[in-house]
Amino acid sequence: MIRVRDLTKRFAGVTAIDRLTFEVGAGEIVGFLGPNGAGKSTTLRILTGFIPATEGSAEIGGKDVVRQSRDVRRLIGYLPESNPLYGEMRVEEYLLFRAALKRVATRARRRARVAEVVERCGLGDVRTRIVGQLSKGYRQRVGIADALVHDPPLLVLDEPTVGLDPRQIREVRDLIRSLGESHTILLSTHILPEVDMICSRVLLIDRGRIALDEPLARLRAVDRVVVELLAPPDTARAAFADLPGVIGVVGTNGTGVSSTVTLSISGNAEAVLDAVYRRATERGLPLRELRREKQSLEEIFVRVTTHETARGVS
Repeated sequence: MIRVRDLTKRFAGVTAIDRLTFEVGAGEIVGFLGPNGAGKSTTLRILTGFIPATEGSAEIGGKDVVRQSRDVRRLIGYLPESNPLYGEMRVEEYLLFRAALKRVATRARRRARVAEVVERCGLGDVRTRIVGQLSKGYRQRVGIADALVHDPPLLVLDEPTVGLDPRQIREVRDLIRSLGESHTILLSTHILPEVDMICSRVLLIDRGRIALDEPLARLRAVDRVVVELLAPPDTARAAFADLPGVIGVVGTNGTGVSSTVTLSISGNAEAVLDAVYRRATERGLPLRELRREKQSLEEIFVRVTTHETARGVS
């Protein structure tokens, strides 16, 4: 559905995104993550035709976003972070207007599509209300309905739950999850639990480049083993870094005689625990504690974007 090759954007000599290359397959729900200023919004604006790239190419559904911009826009439903709505119009009136702008063919078809998205987005109770008088949660639903009204195969959602209360976040999150059953979704958000609950894959951009591109199931399979032992930190770190299944030493602290080392692991955690125990025994390193911990998406995000020296999770 999305194919990006060496995409680069410069503003007055500043490189916002630098040779991005990635793909999103039809039917995927991909979390598009990154710290502030990483280049996420710039990438989304290029993909949706709002600004051109400096170099590289991007295709949506096999169509070039520059040369076939009009065709590309028909394939995309875009909810920008600002969610611009006409606050003086009524919900149904606004959606009919937007359906006409998006070339939904006939008046009967427009009314049918508006009725469908009103029901899908839970707007039935407010369809005759003035948009500007709605709560933030309902306005976000109107924005999503707007993105859906021309029935595009791809939804690009930029911070869809920003500013919502916990109940509203849950409602919009459930809506996005249900939309994923029939649409490809590129979801940009800072709320990492949202990605964990909705997405099938994580695409993390940092300083304008892809820093991580992994299926969420694989990231969930990456655990940690925490080893506390009577040994200096340098000795402890070196003792376990080359063990099978250990993909990085992500933290070491301690004194001159004892230390705690944290290992990032993948695969069979029990086998790694056994290997750590055997290595400590072989080298005469007295163990004080050996335990397994799960890594959260937040921890992975922080580790990748703070550029700690460790082997990656891929």
